[in-house]
Amino acid sequence: MTDITIGIGGAAGDGLDKTGDTLARTAARLGLYVYAYNSYQSVIRGGHIWLRIRLGQEKVESHGDHLSALIALNQDSIERHAPEVEPGGVVLFNADKLRANIPLRDRVITVPLPITELTRSFGRIQPVMQNTVALGALLFLLGLDFEIAAGVLTDTFAYKGKPVVEQNVGLARAGYDYARDRFVPLGCQWSFSRKRRPFITGNEAFSLGAVAGGCKFYSAYPMTPASSILHWMAAHAERCGVVVKQCEDELAVVNMAIGAGLAGVRALCGTSGGGFALMTEAIGQAGMIEAPVVIIEVQRGGPSTGIPTKTEQADLNQVFGASQGDFPRIIIAPTNAADCFHTAVEALNLAETYQLPVIIISDLLLSEHPETIEPETLTATVPIERGELVTEWSAENGRYKRYAFTPSGVSPRALPGTANTLYVAATDEHDEEGIVISDVFTNPAVRRKIAEKRMRKLDHALGDLPAPQLAGPLDADVTLIGWGSTQGVIREAGGQLAAAGIRANHLQVKYLFPFHAREVSELLGRSKRTICIEANATGQFARHLRAETGFGVHDRILKYDGEPFEPHYIKEQVLAILEGHLRSLEVTPAEAREIAYHYIRTHLNEELRPGRIEKADSDGGGESVWRIEIIHRDSGKKQGELCVGINTGATHIPAAGAS
Repeated sequence: MTDITIGIGGAAGDGLDKTGDTLARTAARLGLYVYAYNSYQSVIRGGHIWLRIRLGQEKVESHGDHLSALIALNQDSIERHAPEVEPGGVVLFNADKLRANIPLRDRVITVPLPITELTRSFGRIQPVMQNTVALGALLFLLGLDFEIAAGVLTDTFAYKGKPVVEQNVGLARAGYDYARDRFVPLGCQWSFSRKRRPFITGNEAFSLGAVAGGCKFYSAYPMTPASSILHWMAAHAERCGVVVKQCEDELAVVNMAIGAGLAGVRALCGTSGGGFALMTEAIGQAGMIEAPVVIIEVQRGGPSTGIPTKTEQADLNQVFGASQGDFPRIIIAPTNAADCFHTAVEALNLAETYQLPVIIISDLLLSEHPETIEPETLTATVPIERGELVTEWSAENGRYKRYAFTPSGVSPRALPGTANTLYVAATDEHDEEGIVISDVFTNPAVRRKIAEKRMRKLDHALGDLPAPQLAGPLDADVTLIGWGSTQGVIREAGGQLAAAGIRANHLQVKYLFPFHAREVSELLGRSKRTICIEANATGQFARHLRAETGFGVHDRILKYDGEPFEPHYIKEQVLAILEGHLRSLEVTPAEAREIAYHYIRTHLNEELRPGRIEKADSDGGGESVWRIEIIHRDSGKKQGELCVGINTGATHIPAAGAS
């Protein structure tokens, strides 16, 4: 096996994050590549949390689409995920409380851990300590070095003191020894380089890049999934020399950042879609007064409050339409964690060089998932480009014109306090000196020329932005188009298509505005078949592509259930399109089971679970349904039935199947 995926399932409060982090950092210190994704909910306790960690000998660019091992921390996780474990895989659980009482695939090993027995010598322990025992057993089964894991645990719990460190290492050792004495390893053939790679999220990379790029002011109001930028900045503010402000709302957030940028400080703020909606008028203000500012907009499921802990790429229209009127802005969609670091630096440079707002559009997947990156990516030596700054102004030069009409559209910028450079930064339209032309000095000619001046910046900025490149064979059967965070999963899907005999190439767009219309048109004009892949319901980027180039993609693969794309899903959708099959919106059996779980949790009780599923005609004569048995979790005895509409997803209890 060159890569494997481990799933850890449980409830909020079960300690999945520490267990997963220890496993991931152990693998990373051994030189393996790691990619993790946590599907979690907006609760502190309870619910269902599903963390996947993919380890690879070579670079892995998504959480994958298979499951090699499962640590189940509750019965719900066994029932929902143990059937996904592939042949040759393993399911670990607390044998004192849980049972693997459902059908598993062939050659799946169950490892029931006698937690009470294994932890007796440690005295009374917290329930979350079962995770550490299971982790130790998994380390043996995966062939990972226990001493490296012990070092990770030591680093993690050092702040709690030596007794806590020794307890955690001892519990992991107990699980490791138990598995070693009773089971055989899964057969992972690792070659450990022991090159230590940072294991960081996109938001951490944004923060590091911003600091390296000279950011000295960060403002935010806590909003998932952008909040961890605020957490990082607050924790490192003093050491890194950054002023951090947690504001009362997003109106204050963006205006503080714009004010800092106008005063000459490299300024950054962050939010999600709902907070960005409040920022839009101020973003127009930054465009009008030509103040440099960077806004990170981390998308989540919308509209309104939406699903705060799920991913989506559905804010593109909002970012394009931020504020009224025409003004220059730059919109960048980074593609992976390493790119987040460089994009933060680049955005700060562009904002000051062209004196305009720069919007970085990310999403929950990119911002919150951690992955290993090459250590040389994170360098403190980055280019700092501040643009046309006036440090002194002699009266002999005449009156200072802050908004001077220049061929590039970029005017000489003087920081407040520079002698002889007094001007008004008006949000009303104004002339070269900042004198407003919205009242008695209204002048259509001046209005036209200053509007053109501002927009000229985009022509020059476009030349500074590298055009997207087509990856893969030029004579491919199909061209896959994506933007932002989908780069890695599309690339892996392309590999799966190649294995299936389909030649695919790939165009990933990072710079959304201004847009490389000529270059993209030339690339796509040679494509035989184009498919746009994006995580929204309406194909927002495909529409943008057509608006900029006149090119309409042949097909779209859209996903808007809150979970990220997986390579196999993209591959299957591409094959279906190439075979001429229309995309089906019918509820699948797996989705019907999830809908049944939702119904049980919200209307029944935790002692029940979905059982057998079969397709049936509606008992009411309407749409066909999935007929799902509701069974008792322990006995397996049927308690009732639930019907889920195959077309609509509507649920009802059939007359003969009421519980």
